[in-house]
Amino acid sequence: MEEYLGEFMGTMVLVVLGIGLSASVNLKNAYAKGADWLYICFGWGLAVAFGVYVSGAFGADGHLNPAVTLAFAAFGLFAKGKVIGYIVAQFLGAFLGAVIILIHYYPHFQMSKTEEEGNIVGIFSTGPKVPGKKSWNFLSELIATFFFIYVLLNLGEFTQGLKPLIVGMVITSVGLALGSTTGYALNPARDFAPRLVYALLPVPNKGDAHMDYAWVPILGPIAGAFLACLVHAIL
Repeated sequence: MEEYLGEFMGTMVLVVLGIGLSASVNLKNAYAKGADWLYICFGWGLAVAFGVYVSGAFGADGHLNPAVTLAFAAFGLFAKGKVIGYIVAQFLGAFLGAVIILIHYYPHFQMSKTEEEGNIVGIFSTGPKVPGKKSWNFLSELIATFFFIYVLLNLGEFTQGLKPLIVGMVITSVGLALGSTTGYALNPARDFAPRLVYALLPVPNKGDAHMDYAWVPILGPIAGAFLACLVHAIL
């Protein structure tokens, strides 16, 4: 149970710090409103790094990501018996993290009355910069996740020492290089659970949750993670 708690807490930390950053950049009257892409990528890198540290402190593997858990289990890098527990913990942690951000920024959601004023599902989840190209968006998520996971596979045990910070640097690098097309979800739990919060909970003045797009940041990262593990196994 400690491992599952670690995945839950680590994913919650990741989402609180990650989508908290997104809320700060988008919502009306937030100090960081309008900050640039470097700010966003660097902040998400730190969010992932600190999530991995928290997860590792509980003895968990620090996946924080169903794509990692599924692919690692499929290729014998993780115990198959723990897969369901890890994934449930990741989704629940991401959901709670998104609820916390909704509460934290509630007055700003109230002030941001339209999507033009920043009240968008993009605070909670990802979306394509070029809409109407879902097959290309899927490919973008696959490619970005492939390079993230392939580097991760070459780090060894990535919850120890300074390695979580290196994982965060990888996230920042992938975001800067490959994230501008879709917002680089890389992680089904990080994207879908907060999207559900935006869709189901009473977010003031909320816009469209774009549930029609939700399959892209679920299947794209899973495909990318499996491909990375396959290439790693072959080479």
